[in-house]
Amino acid sequence: MVKLNKIYTRTGDKGTTALVSGPRRLKHDLRVEAYGTVDETNSAIGVARLHTGGIEKLDAMLFRIQNDLFDLGADLATPDNGEPLSYEPLRIVESQVTRLENEIDDLNVALEPLTSFVLPGGSAAAASLHMARTVCRRAERLMVELSVTENEIVSPAALKYANRLSDFLFVAARFANEAGKADILWVPGKNR
Repeated sequence: MVKLNKIYTRTGDKGTTALVSGPRRLKHDLRVEAYGTVDETNSAIGVARLHTGGIEKLDAMLFRIQNDLFDLGADLATPDNGEPLSYEPLRIVESQVTRLENEIDDLNVALEPLTSFVLPGGSAAAASLHMARTVCRRAERLMVELSVTENEIVSPAALKYANRLSDFLFVAARFANEAGKADILWVPGKNR
């Protein structure tokens, strides 16, 4: 269990931060950017939940996802470089990816098939979920960049989770728009 007695440590005052496993990295380091953007995704979902309280099924899913995102942040902040650790690190696992896939399918079954791209908006809940989706996509891009960087490791399950989460947030936004009925469809320029 996490216990925080003091919030500030002064150890980051010179632009570095510690990974969970101990090594210090610059605060603009790609790994720090990746897990920081996962944290932004979590905050964006928190804002979206301010608007999804009346949709209990969706709100419960989002609450669980917020907990998963702490797992994802911990996974990224503890690179698996093969060195033994004195503790069992938190990792995203395949069952979390599968659960997201099942929830996507569960929400999507109520939606009409799309005939166009969807503009972010329609309702406050949907607009907030679309914002969370775009932040999640940014986190995913950073994670992919990190995964192809020499001497950096990102677990395949973590990459899958980020990819699936942005899909979930898209479907969740449509679900929040009264099962897609309030979606605002894109009208290409030549047709406006």
